[in-house]
Amino acid sequence: MTPQAQHHYPLNCSTGRWTMFSTILATSMAFIDGSALNVILPSLQQDLSANGVDLFWVLNSYLLMLAALIIVGGSLGDKLGRVKIFKFGILVFTIGSALCGLSQDITQLIAFRTIQGIGGAFMIPGSLSIISAVFSKAEKGKAIGTWSATTTIVTICGPVLGGALADAGLWRLIFFINLPFGLLSILALHFKVPESKQQDVSKIDWKGATTLVLSLAALTFGFLEMPEWGYQHPIVIFSLTSGTFLLAAFVIIEKRVKDPMVPLTMFSNMTFSGVNLLSFFLYAGMGAVMLFLSLNIIQIQGYSQFQAGLTFLPFSFIMVLAARKMGELTHIYGARRFLIIGPTITGLGMVWFSFIGMTAGPSAYWSTYFPPFLLFALGIAITVVPLTTAVMACVDDSKSGIASGINNSVTRISGTFMNAILGAIVILIFSNHVLESMESLAVSKPQLTEVMQEASKLGEAVASTDYNPGLQDSINAVFDNSFIAVYKMVCWVSAILAFLSAGIAYFMVEGKKV
Repeated sequence: MTPQAQHHYPLNCSTGRWTMFSTILATSMAFIDGSALNVILPSLQQDLSANGVDLFWVLNSYLLMLAALIIVGGSLGDKLGRVKIFKFGILVFTIGSALCGLSQDITQLIAFRTIQGIGGAFMIPGSLSIISAVFSKAEKGKAIGTWSATTTIVTICGPVLGGALADAGLWRLIFFINLPFGLLSILALHFKVPESKQQDVSKIDWKGATTLVLSLAALTFGFLEMPEWGYQHPIVIFSLTSGTFLLAAFVIIEKRVKDPMVPLTMFSNMTFSGVNLLSFFLYAGMGAVMLFLSLNIIQIQGYSQFQAGLTFLPFSFIMVLAARKMGELTHIYGARRFLIIGPTITGLGMVWFSFIGMTAGPSAYWSTYFPPFLLFALGIAITVVPLTTAVMACVDDSKSGIASGINNSVTRISGTFMNAILGAIVILIFSNHVLESMESLAVSKPQLTEVMQEASKLGEAVASTDYNPGLQDSINAVFDNSFIAVYKMVCWVSAILAFLSAGIAYFMVEGKKV
């Protein structure tokens, strides 16, 4: 076994700068991809003739593989070499991106998004793991703050660029833009960033990894197919039941194996457990709000996709301005107070979003969406860097990959199941709201059947042009009002999750400096 060459570098030296450059550039691929995807979903849905459930699979095929494999990716980096596994993840993610851009139908896109997810699972935990290995504890907070601020600057381009390309019918370029990013990252890592790994390499827990992948796949499949087949369909029942048993089996396996994929002893640290639990609830709510906010302002409020991208700029700018400073403040005061204040402010922003109904469109942005966007963004900006720093401070450098993998997996699992549950429940609630509203309209049974079939498209649902203009307007108003009702419900549920996150920080996160 080759000993780990453990040497810390200052942030402003050549090695430090190349480390930040390569990790920021690679991470930005995933961030841009994710932020732009929400904005281009309507164009993607139209071009590939996708329905509401298809859109959730576009999101979840990626999230499923990412959540299931990201801990394995972090563990492999610690044991086999962080730079080596990071480069492998970047390569797979880049190939998956190219294939996504070449997709000819929704089935191909969903399949190629799984390849992106596999690459992301080996890439995403590597960035913070490499930063933790390269920089000293004194500079780690500043390095993480710099990483967070700079990736946010790059990620600002995501919604704006995505909206502009989608309006021009060029949404595929969002995937192709990852190719030069991936190539530059790999070259910088190969020639400029030192390798690091654990001194004692142990076996990888493939049995636990396989069990977790199968569990998440079964549970997500069951939730996503629930709207189409119903709660009592045998396949839905089997998927949910088998997924639950496999999840229980995963926990048992992790307790018994000598070298578990997830060392359960790490969770005996109250702060580590609390921060990961906080991450689960906060990111579940944040992801849901941002997804439905994007769909709402584009499909219901009449914003172009480029305008929708611009609405996210306040969020991005506040993140940029706060990130590095929050790294310094966390080092001085500790994470606890910020992990209480941040989610609380985020939840208040979500509540504010819920009071916005039909608006006059983009001209009303400054008096409608802008103020709650500022509040929402401020809460997230206060939270992100302290959260990440607290996670990495709970373990020594030799377990940095696993710690990063666990936290990233928790946030992705929360996104997977939130999207899965919303994919099942939202369409049901939307359809029921449409059905109840249609009772006041004089329509025939065939017309009602056609309307309910159209309801599976959620915000993309429109009345048939075969109807008279008055009936078209009435049905379209039903679709709009039904979607807004669902959107408001999502905002309230997400706000409750954010407030719960603040409570978890209050009771579980220690107040010491990190």
